[in-house]
Amino acid sequence: MNLFADIRVLVTESLTAMQAEGVLPDGLDFANVTVEPPRDAGHGDMATNAAMVLAKPAGMKPRDIAEALAARLVADPRVDSADVAGPGFLNLRLAAEQWQTVALAALNEGADFGRSAMGKGARVNVEYVSANPTGPLHVGHTRGAVFGDALASLLDFTGHDVTREYYINDGGAQVDVLARSVYLRYLEAHGQDVAFEDGTYPGDYLIPVGEALKDKVGDAYVGKPEADWLIEIRDFATEAMMELIRADLAQLGVKMDVFFSEKSLYGTGLIESAIDSLRDKGLIYRGTLEPPKGKLPEDWEPREQTLFKSTAHGDDVDRPIMKSDGAWTYFAPDIAYHYDKVQRGFDALIDVFGADHGGYVKRMKAAVSALSDGKVPLDIKLTQLVKLYKNGEPFKMSKRAGTFITLRDVVDQVGPDVTRFHMLTRKNDAPLDFDFAKVMEQSKDNPVFYVQYAHARVHSVLRKAAEAGIGVEIPALLAADLSTLTHEAELSVLKKLAEWPRLVEIAGRTHEPHRVAFYLYDLAAEFHALWNRGHDEPALRFLQEGDAATSQAKIALARAVAVVISAGLGILGVTPAEEMR
Repeated sequence: MNLFADIRVLVTESLTAMQAEGVLPDGLDFANVTVEPPRDAGHGDMATNAAMVLAKPAGMKPRDIAEALAARLVADPRVDSADVAGPGFLNLRLAAEQWQTVALAALNEGADFGRSAMGKGARVNVEYVSANPTGPLHVGHTRGAVFGDALASLLDFTGHDVTREYYINDGGAQVDVLARSVYLRYLEAHGQDVAFEDGTYPGDYLIPVGEALKDKVGDAYVGKPEADWLIEIRDFATEAMMELIRADLAQLGVKMDVFFSEKSLYGTGLIESAIDSLRDKGLIYRGTLEPPKGKLPEDWEPREQTLFKSTAHGDDVDRPIMKSDGAWTYFAPDIAYHYDKVQRGFDALIDVFGADHGGYVKRMKAAVSALSDGKVPLDIKLTQLVKLYKNGEPFKMSKRAGTFITLRDVVDQVGPDVTRFHMLTRKNDAPLDFDFAKVMEQSKDNPVFYVQYAHARVHSVLRKAAEAGIGVEIPALLAADLSTLTHEAELSVLKKLAEWPRLVEIAGRTHEPHRVAFYLYDLAAEFHALWNRGHDEPALRFLQEGDAATSQAKIALARAVAVVISAGLGILGVTPAEEMR
């Protein structure tokens, strides 16, 4: 059930009838007609822009259209009033029973309430985390992991066929540095003193890897030149790091469908095939680039390169794909990787990158546009930095990783549910402050607690009702008479519940899972406000002593709130709380 969508259908049907009567001209496009909550709830329950968007193409005054439309809408029993405001906005108030049916729909549909078929089964690849396999995930990766996972769940909830994917960056020089670092720990495991130099990784997390290598090969590599062990240790170390990363992701409740190795692109013809695909389209050429902005001529050495004509697909400059020595640039395997995604038949691609990849967006979008002939959209979402605090002061934990604070450090401090929810309390491209004290505090200012507390309060009501012999099973609540839910505080909760299906579709369409977190906080606020008013107005309490029928109606409303909170938290990857400790 989507009440906003239902009323929009009523609006467009009324406009069509107005065309048939000659009030409106034929040939009007209703695609931009919306029905949404008004900015000021005092203006009504819903507002439509129909008159404003149709006035110019219809050659009419907006107010004339609005008044004619209002007269039609109020003839429908679902609409109590339709008032024209300003130049032609139309504010609607619905009959109370329309809101009451929302609670019944939530109870009847359960976890599927708000689920949408908007995606029509489109296959979407969401690539996220994709950290270099050189160590445990850090706090920055945590935000990308949570955002990507919640986005994947949101797309699934809106009818898409989603693949969660991790791109293993195991084809570059950093894995050679990892191998050398593990070799030092391997020597250390044999009792030798070692020094971490030349950029090697000093983190303690490599100690067990070095010991595991010793257990596997004994002293076979001790004192041997690098050429004898680099490849073998690189493979061993990469797999050890991926096991560590998988364990880190599991701590956060993240499970990937696909792990794709960059190394698999080399020596298999995949890069060549991708570049040949672009060459066949006339997009690969030999040329010389202009000096980068800010470079003086004497700092610039022009040289002919093999270039991808990315400017033909929206980029600012063309991009090198081959070095002067004939080796591929870092961009070439990325092109090949996305070529592979296109070849796998995905209808849309989403990449979740850290903020430091901002300069990478246009070139990658250009590549996918070229590879798919513009048929497969690529959305790149950047996640900004996370700053850690405790009681408002910058917080530094033990850096067992050597140079950074890990995902596991954060989760060990506050748990996966708090970590995940808080990571979604800001839009992905906005900086995020993570205060360990505040995210655990039990107050309205802590969104995690506030939403969980609302869910726990509902379950407290259910337990007390059951103890009082009041039926709280779904069939009993569906049979309740909800016509008694007429108080403004109760209607406010019902109206917020009605926004859920609409909110889900907007969040899914914009790829913004933080909207779900914001909505849950607002729903919790309406529920807590109703609960608190019950202290002063006994008629608003969920349990009415001696009146099981009225109690069941109020419990139906409360349980509908729990249904939506549970569904929303499920999208965010958070387990709903049934009691607070």
